[in-house]
Amino acid sequence: MKNMLLALDSEPSLTSVLGPNLFWIGLVAFAFILLMFHRLLFQVLGIVFIPEDRIGLVTKKFVLIGKNKEIPSGRIIAVNGEAGFQAQTLAPGIYFWKFLWQYDVRLQPFVVVPDGAIGLVMAKDGAELNSGGVLARRVESSMFQDAEAFLRNGGQKGRQTAYLTPGSYRINSFLFEVTLSKMTQIRDNMVGIVTTLDGIPLPEGQIAGKMVEGHQNFQDAEAFLANGGNRGLQPHVILAGSYFLNNWFVHVEEIPMTEIPIGTVGVVISYCGEDGEDVSGLDFKHGNIVKRGYKGVWSEPLGPGKYPLNTFILRVESVPTTNLVLNWANARTEAHQLDKHLCTITVRSKDGFPFNLDVSQIIHIPMSEASKVIARFGNMNNLVSQVLEPTIGNYFRNSAQDSDVIAFLSTRKERQASAREHINQVLEQYNVSGVDTLIGDIAPPESLMKTLTDRKLAEEQKVTYDTQRMAQETRQELEKQTAIADIQKQIVEADQGVQIAERVADAAVKKAGGEASSIKLNAAAESERTKLIANAEAQRIALTGSAEAEKILAIGKANAEAYELQVKAMGGDNFTRTKIAEIIGRDKVKVMPDILISGGTGSDGNGALSGLLGLRLMEELGGKKADAKS
Repeated sequence: MKNMLLALDSEPSLTSVLGPNLFWIGLVAFAFILLMFHRLLFQVLGIVFIPEDRIGLVTKKFVLIGKNKEIPSGRIIAVNGEAGFQAQTLAPGIYFWKFLWQYDVRLQPFVVVPDGAIGLVMAKDGAELNSGGVLARRVESSMFQDAEAFLRNGGQKGRQTAYLTPGSYRINSFLFEVTLSKMTQIRDNMVGIVTTLDGIPLPEGQIAGKMVEGHQNFQDAEAFLANGGNRGLQPHVILAGSYFLNNWFVHVEEIPMTEIPIGTVGVVISYCGEDGEDVSGLDFKHGNIVKRGYKGVWSEPLGPGKYPLNTFILRVESVPTTNLVLNWANARTEAHQLDKHLCTITVRSKDGFPFNLDVSQIIHIPMSEASKVIARFGNMNNLVSQVLEPTIGNYFRNSAQDSDVIAFLSTRKERQASAREHINQVLEQYNVSGVDTLIGDIAPPESLMKTLTDRKLAEEQKVTYDTQRMAQETRQELEKQTAIADIQKQIVEADQGVQIAERVADAAVKKAGGEASSIKLNAAAESERTKLIANAEAQRIALTGSAEAEKILAIGKANAEAYELQVKAMGGDNFTRTKIAEIIGRDKVKVMPDILISGGTGSDGNGALSGLLGLRLMEELGGKKADAKS
């Protein structure tokens, strides 16, 4: 126990421990309190500390002495030490004599405008805006960082033309309110159409303001207004890029660039600008054509390409410079769509039949005439509806009334050539060249077509029947000729038989003459022989031999004379026929053929019979010769 007491007595007490450090603890606590309430403490002492990233906005609570005790009527910011919101701000640093009971100092961060944005400034105090003005004009104020200079230099309350570009600014929020806005971006192949919200009112009769230079694509509103710019639609456009544009000053609408395709030109019709001198010439009486930049139809059309045009104040009419085909047909429309309202032409013929026909017209508009065409008609659709459609339709209607349907169909080529000539003459009056006129499908009425079809079928059937008749006649002639050819052999054989018979008869006559001569010679020989024999036999039986010889001689002579007398009396032919008859009767020869065909007659009418008899005689003789050979 005693040891324990000694141990306790030997340890230091809490008082002995804290006593030496109490001072330091109190000092740290004081420093912490001072740190926490230093602004209040310093301001009690009249000392104000402004950090580096802040500014001090000062409100003066009262004025003890002096004549400027109150802010002038209509103002809210004090510039001459009056009580209230002070124009002068406190920059980073230490300030004295700013006692708590007289001044209220509020710390405010810097106004930071980031990249890609602008700061639009509205002043809560200042002079009144000019009559008719919308935006306050710019005054020197170090980019709105010197509120006192802004007010002393005549800065106006309201929305300001000037703006803050990206950066950090010491802005007195008692006077200025800053609104962040994005930079204006115009994309590639686009243009910005600008409408200004402030400026001089537009002149009477104009839809857009005049051209003003020096405003840097409307980024310097003060320069635009100072140079007399008009409020409203502007002829000037801005191209692709990024711009610091005050949205309280301008309104920008982004539209595509105007593209003119290959094969066309763009005729520009401007609705604003000064009235230019007419350059169309005395012969053109359908509107004014002016040079580029003036109000009206521009004389020089734009070629193929892309153009940054303000289509709010001008119009570009596309005019094809290649051959243009227009179809008057229900089922066919070209890609340009100019003929989408055209349809098949219905006409009526001279004989009262209505029928339809398709027509194609090819035209060409030279580049040099494009402006005149637009000045005359306004656009290509009007050219088609006001000139081409009535001209071509009426021509074919009038042409159809001069003929019937059949004649119209049969003279299609001539009517097409006539239409081309007539329509070309008409189009030349409108500065358009006609290339060709083509007649397409022609659709006569079904009733007429049925009649024509029936007629054609009847004609074709008639031709068919005529052909068949001719074929039958040809066949009959062929059969006749075939039959004749078949019996011609017999006729020839008969003719040959007649000739053979005649020759046989002649041969018989000659043979008879020969036999007579032979008999005579034989008789003479025999007589001579007899004589010789008789003489040799010593004229034995002289009288008998002499008589026999004279008998034989007399018989031969008698036969010869008989034949000769018969020939002279009957004639050679009759004698021959008689001999032939004797032979026929003796040998039972078949004289008449199975088929008798008359042939040519001789002078006595028996030529055919003689021929047949001769033919039969030849057959009999031929048979006998064959039997003899066998």
